[in-house]
Amino acid sequence: MQAGATSYSGFSPGSRALGPSRLCLKRSELRCATSPPPWPSPAGAGDWSHRSHCVGSIVLCAIDRTLCAEFDGNAVRPFIMDHRTSAGSRQWAAEGFGHIELGDSRRTRRLVAIAAAACERPSGRIAAVFTSDAEREAAYDFVESEHVSAEEIIEGIGAATVRRCVEEPFVFVPVDGSSVTVTDRTGEDDFGRVGSDNNGARGLKVVDALAVDPQGTPVGLLTLTWWARHAKSPPKNSHARQARPVEQKETRYWVQTVEAACAALDERELRGWYQIDREGDGRDVLLALHKTSHWWTVRGNADRSIELQGGDKDRLRSHLAHQTLSGTYDLTVPGRPGRQARVANMVVRVTKVHLRLRDKKTKRIALLPVTAVWALEHGTTPPGEKPIDWLLYTNHPVETFDDAMLVLFGYAQRWRVEEFHRTWKRGDCDIESTQLDSFAAVKLWATIVAAVAVRLERVKRLARVKPDAPATIDFSPTEIRALKMLKFGDDTPRDEPTIAQAVLWLAELGGYANKYSGKSPGATVLGRGLKHLRPAARLLELQHV
Repeated sequence: MQAGATSYSGFSPGSRALGPSRLCLKRSELRCATSPPPWPSPAGAGDWSHRSHCVGSIVLCAIDRTLCAEFDGNAVRPFIMDHRTSAGSRQWAAEGFGHIELGDSRRTRRLVAIAAAACERPSGRIAAVFTSDAEREAAYDFVESEHVSAEEIIEGIGAATVRRCVEEPFVFVPVDGSSVTVTDRTGEDDFGRVGSDNNGARGLKVVDALAVDPQGTPVGLLTLTWWARHAKSPPKNSHARQARPVEQKETRYWVQTVEAACAALDERELRGWYQIDREGDGRDVLLALHKTSHWWTVRGNADRSIELQGGDKDRLRSHLAHQTLSGTYDLTVPGRPGRQARVANMVVRVTKVHLRLRDKKTKRIALLPVTAVWALEHGTTPPGEKPIDWLLYTNHPVETFDDAMLVLFGYAQRWRVEEFHRTWKRGDCDIESTQLDSFAAVKLWATIVAAVAVRLERVKRLARVKPDAPATIDFSPTEIRALKMLKFGDDTPRDEPTIAQAVLWLAELGGYANKYSGKSPGATVLGRGLKHLRPAARLLELQHV
């Protein structure tokens, strides 16, 4: 590369070259070349040297869809991290992180640049996200700094999510717990146990709350609650374990997550509808939800004792079984090991009751008014399988069968948080591959990467629930232009794509080959596609610097 030429995407200047340097970007590789490209210039390309002060030309090879940028060797630009990220990534990072106060505006600018780079090249390893020594050192310094608090970043991410939700009548809020397993061979770092007490795995525990719009598209994270599990818990079902106050149980982290998410929503007077799996069917969590001004739905974990009008007592399932049928619906059940694919016939019953919540230490009973919605498979269960069975408690008004179906639809949105966990932990973001060696550093870096994982899930869902919406709802104009060039070569269509078309093209860049199978693209192929798209978009932006 010519002395004084601008390096890009991790390529360092080498010895003097005879001519201006070229950066060629393929779908599958990034390479530098000093010899002329082996294809003719496209008709009408004009005088490349006057296109830009930084980039002399951008050429698309129609044969292998290579974007080739010719840099002016005399154009020298100072290195900053933002030069290596596309405008779409920088805009997303600025909207999500630019309002966070970290005590110094320079830290906030560094946070935005780090988030943009993570969006550009998602990975759990900092060395895979940042391609130069200077960038990597700056990122390590930031996540390991004692002056940067993960809690401030979490609060800022939640505030940005709420800003994006203000036009919605309400948002679903799936809440779920998970863990981030890390490599800790010596056990001397400040991580805790994850999994069972005997498996020896180390890492961090987390409970998170995700905002999902009424159509089922993730919007962003409302909060995350992190901790390290150090002390062993008393044996399961023992009196010592059951009689502990909530302040000594891990249940407190679920309560804290609900409270923090409520605080973020209340700041903009936004209604939330919490969706929690069977882990939430406990006295402390149910009473914490009851104290909020928001709707909530929790899946039942046991056949609870209930109190009826007049003081009579019964078991919930027994009482529901005698209720009039509210309606039926068909549920498409995908196949998996141990479960046969089918269309299940689901029967729905609804009743209003008071749950009897017993404090195992004081023996006192608290009565919690709920509407129970029970959806049970009937007549379509294959031999050897258990019927699909959802028993849900909710405080949302249920007066009609349509109301009951809305409760069931809302609970189904809880899967959005599980999909987010898969993308975040082991999918394209792969946070569990991190090599950071302290609880604080992993917590901070994992929080930033979590926001990136939600964006990947959002792109995936937008194509499914709003397929006819314009691609501009989540792609920048430059990203759309680059996507069209990579897809069609020089013969790019003038019509702007829908979000479904753009996501399909993006998935094909990432290796997606199932468009005829009926399976929608997943976050992994979309993430791989973005790693090809964003550098191409950056080259187009540099052409007009």
